[in-house]
Amino acid sequence: MMSVKDKVIVITGASSGIGEASAKLLAKNGAKLVLGARREERLKEIVDQIIAAGGQATYQSTDVTQPGQVKALVQLAKDRFGGIDVIFNNAGIMPSSPISALHIDEWNAMIDINLKGVLNGVAAVMPDFTSQKHGQIITTSSVAGIKSFPGAGVYGATKFAVRNLMEVIRMESAQEGTNIRTATLYPAAINTELLHTITDQNTRAGMDSLYNSVGIGPDAVARVVNFAVDQPEDVNVNEFIIYPTKQG
Repeated sequence: MMSVKDKVIVITGASSGIGEASAKLLAKNGAKLVLGARREERLKEIVDQIIAAGGQATYQSTDVTQPGQVKALVQLAKDRFGGIDVIFNNAGIMPSSPISALHIDEWNAMIDINLKGVLNGVAAVMPDFTSQKHGQIITTSSVAGIKSFPGAGVYGATKFAVRNLMEVIRMESAQEGTNIRTATLYPAAINTELLHTITDQNTRAGMDSLYNSVGIGPDAVARVVNFAVDQPEDVNVNEFIIYPTKQG
């Protein structure tokens, strides 16, 4: 039996891309999905599609920079499906630019969403995961959380931070005996709406050209998420780098 079945999974950044693809695949395999993002109309559409296909899902408009809203999303999972097994911290933005361009507002937005948003997700599930002594935290970092790329100084800084955070959660949970599993995803050129957040024209042109030539769909990452959730409780598959085969 697949251990994805009947798991209650909260996904942030669920209105498109990796979040949407993961929600649909997990629901197809019998998980109960609770979807959060800022675009409520997109969430409703995705949930309607999941239910029409015979799956179970609900949604709530969620801004991950607001701790109370992330808590409310987790509470919805408990109210609607009776518990929480997995949170997938997937919300993120990538307005890449050279540091010298000083897009300081964009730096702050990346820190608020890509790093604090993940921390808000962790905080929202930690009391339940600790008391029930099981749970899984999956987070989208980036290949820019492993390697340094010009143009991605602050974006990469948030993604390196997430990498460290997730590994420390894994180690501390092992020490504390709470059995919390972590999985960190490092996607490379995956075709999603992420590029739409880039305002710096030169950076955008370079990224568009790369993604147009080698990019692959978000289903590639969804399958990895499904694989991680599907492992037995005593197995923690904790880091995944997902490259298009064509990307050098």
